[in-house]
Amino acid sequence: MSAQPAVHPYEALTPDLILDAVETLGLRCDGRLLALNSFENRVYQVGIEDAAPVVVKFYRPQRWTRAQIEEEHAFALELAEAEIPVVAPLRHAGRTLHEHAGFRFALYPKQRGRAPDLETEDTLTWMGRFLGRIHAVGAVRPFEHRRALEVEALGAQPSAFVLERGFIPPELVEAYRTLAAQLLERIGHRFDHAFTLLRLHGDCHPGNVLWDDDGPHFVDLDDSCMGPAVQDLWMLLSGEREERERQVGWILNGYFEFHDFDPRELQLIEPLRTLRMIHYAGWLARRWDAPEGRRWDTVWPHPPHAFHKFRGIAPIPLGIEVAEV
Repeated sequence: MSAQPAVHPYEALTPDLILDAVETLGLRCDGRLLALNSFENRVYQVGIEDAAPVVVKFYRPQRWTRAQIEEEHAFALELAEAEIPVVAPLRHAGRTLHEHAGFRFALYPKQRGRAPDLETEDTLTWMGRFLGRIHAVGAVRPFEHRRALEVEALGAQPSAFVLERGFIPPELVEAYRTLAAQLLERIGHRFDHAFTLLRLHGDCHPGNVLWDDDGPHFVDLDDSCMGPAVQDLWMLLSGEREERERQVGWILNGYFEFHDFDPRELQLIEPLRTLRMIHYAGWLARRWDAPEGRRWDTVWPHPPHAFHKFRGIAPIPLGIEVAEV
């Protein structure tokens, strides 16, 4: 008998199951359901009778433990209680994490907003103030269950996975292996210094910030971790080196109002950027057979060797070039 193809867990997440999960918390859905952008989890806006819509987030099974998710929620609530504009999970019956039909999920208030304009001094200084406040709270105590930002997890493991599973064309394997090893060695030396680690947002890019007349609202602490403060700053920078230097200065002008910053951490920006490129290539490889990966097949129809069309390794030398300056 031939083996049956593995069924991805999210294939069981039907509209009826989504609405049933929300109604287990005592809410009455009105049938409106809108899928929101999310690759790793599944997130929906759900209409509620005689009340504002809620956002429900279904966590990817087996990615985080219950303790890790609850610690993420506790951090978000701690920030919200400090009047920092983080979109925190809603409590129902004293809990923020719930389960239904094998899925862990949480509800959030709907937050309107637009993408922030990160090219202006006022916006970046404003962002810096709130990041300083987030880190002032994050420095109070460490995470007990959530991971720390590590070169092994972000660089060594993803690059090894890409190689082991044949996602690199044969003619590029040795070049990829050699370059990845050189990069990870040099990045590791940068992380050998004793930097202060604190609780971070962890994935603070413009897509996780909603802006309205009241300023920024930070969403999605799914990747919150222990790490150096600069991890929450560098993804807000763009443009040529001179522009990025000016931008980080504006951010730090606001940041210093609420928290100290070790200027040595600036040398981690390009290593962190390079690690993110390596990690993203590994993430694509791991998700190739998932439903979202099947959509990529329309672009790259012959995996695994078609994976090189993504050119995930092409920008990596940038990390060495800039890190050497």
